[in-house]
Amino acid sequence: MTIKVGDHLPEGKLAEFIETETEGCTLGPNTFNVSDLVKGKTIAIFGLPGAYTPTCSAKHVPGYVEHEKALKAKGVDEIWCISVNDAFVMGAWGRDQKATGIVRMMADGNADFSKAIGLSADFSQFGMGTRSQRYSMLVKDGVVEHLNVEAPGKFEVSNAETMLAQL
Repeated sequence: MTIKVGDHLPEGKLAEFIETETEGCTLGPNTFNVSDLVKGKTIAIFGLPGAYTPTCSAKHVPGYVEHEKALKAKGVDEIWCISVNDAFVMGAWGRDQKATGIVRMMADGNADFSKAIGLSADFSQFGMGTRSQRYSMLVKDGVVEHLNVEAPGKFEVSNAETMLAQL
């Protein structure tokens, strides 16, 4: 069943490659409980099929990087990119996209989170296995306030500009 507006995000774990060691976070991949990360925060989340893929690299991530200040001015505490890749790949892609410190590049390595929210997709015909659909959502204290799911092969409603217009 696909998550919908008004639903709480399900329990789950996401991993993030941490560039700078801090208290509680070691250098390298760290795994986090989604429920702990969203508590008391407003988060703009966007999901996409894969790191380094054409639309994701040319449009999706750059749009959120470009509009970070405007999103935060409208009350967004954090911006997350979720993809079915490992934390090492997401960390490298974040550096490549100049997203470090702007967008949290969250790895959903086994697609468990994408499946739990009902937004996984079968990309086997492209040799990519189970991936995430392309979407965006605004989450406040763990509750979905806006949800924008793209039709297959489209990039029209999950972009940063749509998210900004909804705030």
